[in-house]
Amino acid sequence: MMKETVDDVFASVLEMLFEKGYVKLDNYFLDGTKIEANANRYSYVWSKSTKRYKKNLQSKIKALLKQIDRVNEKENEEYGDSDLEELGEGIDLSSDELDCKIEELNKKLEKKTNKKDKALKTIKQECLPRLRRYEEQETIAGDRNSYSKTDNDATFMRMKEDHFENGQAKPGYNIQIGTENQFILGFSIHQGAGDSGFLIPHMEHVKNNQLGRLPLNIIADAAYGSEENYEYLAQYGIGNYLKYNTFHAETKKNYKDDIFRLENLTYNEIADEYICPSGKRMRRVKVKQVVTDNGYLTERVIYECEDCSGCHLKEKCTKSKGNRRSTVSKRLQKLREEAAHNLRSEKGIRLRSKRPVEVETVFGRLKHNWSFRRFTLRGIKKVKTEWGLLCIAHNIAKMATAHS
Repeated sequence: MMKETVDDVFASVLEMLFEKGYVKLDNYFLDGTKIEANANRYSYVWSKSTKRYKKNLQSKIKALLKQIDRVNEKENEEYGDSDLEELGEGIDLSSDELDCKIEELNKKLEKKTNKKDKALKTIKQECLPRLRRYEEQETIAGDRNSYSKTDNDATFMRMKEDHFENGQAKPGYNIQIGTENQFILGFSIHQGAGDSGFLIPHMEHVKNNQLGRLPLNIIADAAYGSEENYEYLAQYGIGNYLKYNTFHAETKKNYKDDIFRLENLTYNEIADEYICPSGKRMRRVKVKQVVTDNGYLTERVIYECEDCSGCHLKEKCTKSKGNRRSTVSKRLQKLREEAAHNLRSEKGIRLRSKRPVEVETVFGRLKHNWSFRRFTLRGIKKVKTEWGLLCIAHNIAKMATAHS
């Protein structure tokens, strides 16, 4: 089936492009876009809402179990029997556990009174089906914040083309591609809105299923400038040309003259402390570990000013009611310095100037010239096949144009 071989076909076309000299696999220009899924725009299921509904339902179930417990106590006095187990009303029960508990209690209550309890009937007929539905929704959503009922793999996202005019999110997929000479060297499909966490999964997919290796350099915008992405490039010796969120701002006068920015404070490396604009020390007070969605472990160092009380600059320096606190990643600082050095080099300036032309031109052709703004297939596997065929078609058409 095509959905199982689209990577192989795409890789074969890449091999031909490489052999004919259209691409060298040196500079990989990475960017992402969002494409609307073939799903109803109002078929959303929000994970936060599901959790809230489930929590409220669990509270209702506990209340009903307490009611059953009170009825049972009266019946124990009447029948002189107390063989019912603890109902477990203080804990959250899964649907399977609740179903077993209902059957168990029904049998024991029927044995005692020869009748079914109304509260148990409510739990079985109303609460249990709802609980199962919420559990199913949580399973489908996984780590995502939402999904569509008509395409469970699609996630609700803001689409750039809408300019957020009505604030409506639409079901869609996050498409990551890498280009060279406006040929597509790699693609991957993702179910989240942010681009930063997808660089590593994208490159691993490209390495293992499409290119067969990693490129020499990766060029991308500030959305990808995270610590884990920089570490990944360093691990494989890939040229780091990833911007970060303050890259352009750092060259501006108002940034350099802002005496309250942590980057502009005097730092004492020996004492490992900063000096605030009032001349007070900001000492290291805590180190916390942070794990990203990809499992990357990093450390954040927290510095706190020794005493901000009575400081005439406090309102401009911090919004904290107490002393100013600042969080720093030492490793990220170093990696950003390396990235800035590369980006401001002669080669870096040349590659930066090419990035918008490289990737945006390809997206422009696919989405606007070819009018591909919405998938026709449903499910991430079929969507991958559809996008893969589009990438293959683009590369062949581009090669034909270049050859002519």
